[in-house]
Amino acid sequence: MDLQKQPQQPQPPAAPAGTTPAEPAPAGIRASDADRDRFADVLREAVADGRLTAEEHAERIDLVYRAKTVGELEPLVRDLPGGAGAARHSVASSHAYGPDVPAGPADTMVAVFSSSTRRGRWRVAGRTNAFTLFGSIEIDLTESLFGQRLSVINATSIFGNVEIRVPENISLRGSGTGFFGNFEVVTLESADPEAPVVVVNGYSVFGNIEAKPRRGKLIANLHDQLRKHFGR
Repeated sequence: MDLQKQPQQPQPPAAPAGTTPAEPAPAGIRASDADRDRFADVLREAVADGRLTAEEHAERIDLVYRAKTVGELEPLVRDLPGGAGAARHSVASSHAYGPDVPAGPADTMVAVFSSSTRRGRWRVAGRTNAFTLFGSIEIDLTESLFGQRLSVINATSIFGNVEIRVPENISLRGSGTGFFGNFEVVTLESADPEAPVVVVNGYSVFGNIEAKPRRGKLIANLHDQLRKHFGR
């Protein structure tokens, strides 16, 4: 009895030896602090343009800094001009001040019915957490040393006060919310694209958080100081 021959289906080409599986879709990648800051910038522009209310902005900002993956960030800007494409746009990372993303342990400042001050010549951590309850915290960066390009300060003030002062020749950015309180960041953009960037994230309840440049204070010989620190 003759067997009817069945046409053979073409087989997909085998993956070359030594290759690795395709990388996961960008939406599944873990979000970095720089990713969250870029999405926060899009939301900040949206509330400034009147596309979001203050309440909507506060809600989305909270979700931005809770997000663990890029996929969790994208829906937060999907209904805004540029959407995730604008937030994903990254700036070239070549600079003389170490990594863009803060590394190492965080520096913590706490003031409960008390005060805490950091000023003078000190090395700024990549991340600083400041919390005050019925207290006062002062962070003066005008004479400090930056060992990385990006420094993030997370400030929480409940019936308290947090004041941050920076030199005039760095970049200062911020995003925060005040409930029956004040959150104020005087934005700076340095003319030097490689200058340090300080980002202040804040949450104030019946309190005050403010970050401003100190007039007349500059980081002198910034390139030389940091290249010497990194041995370049």
